[in-house]
Amino acid sequence: MKKLIEVALPLDAINAASAREKSIRHGHPSTLHLWWSRKPLATTRAALFASMVDDPSEHPEKFPTEELQNKERERLFDIIKEIVIWENSSDERLFKRAHDEIKNSCGEEIPTVFDPFAGGGSIPLEAQRLGLKTIASDLNPVAVMINKAMIEIPAKFKNLPPVNPDAKSFIDDKNNWRGAQGLAADVKYYGEILKERAFKKIG
Repeated sequence: MKKLIEVALPLDAINAASAREKSIRHGHPSTLHLWWSRKPLATTRAALFASMVDDPSEHPEKFPTEELQNKERERLFDIIKEIVIWENSSDERLFKRAHDEIKNSCGEEIPTVFDPFAGGGSIPLEAQRLGLKTIASDLNPVAVMINKAMIEIPAKFKNLPPVNPDAKSFIDDKNNWRGAQGLAADVKYYGEILKERAFKKIG
């Protein structure tokens, strides 16, 4: 089955979004830890999506002419152009749409993404964002810690409220906490305590 990545990609949009990532500081994984071979998230996201989605030429029953195939490719390109934009990274509806396209091509048995040399975690992170089952590993303990902090631990606490005493007033309203917001609130709260104790101890 020929995939979209084997035929064509909207490279200008992918390249522009990838280059722009270098200037993004707030919330970008590159601010967690410098990694010498980090892949741009926009490129990774686009490559994963295009590797999973069939090229229209594989379905002549739906797209019998070259014109119809090109039209369908442009529709898929439009999705790629949207998902590579950093500001759209948390748009659940957009990524559900992308996941649905993957399901249309792969059926219910969507392949697992396996990255044996995960490094800075771009591939497993973006596979997870696209709703794909992901297995990642690395020999470097720093890389393992980055992947745990960025991918594994936030997924365990997804949509859960924080447990720190300052946030108790919000605990009953579980709908207020989306994604890893609750975990982030706890990390901030307990991180401040550790910072304060460290300053007292080492001056």
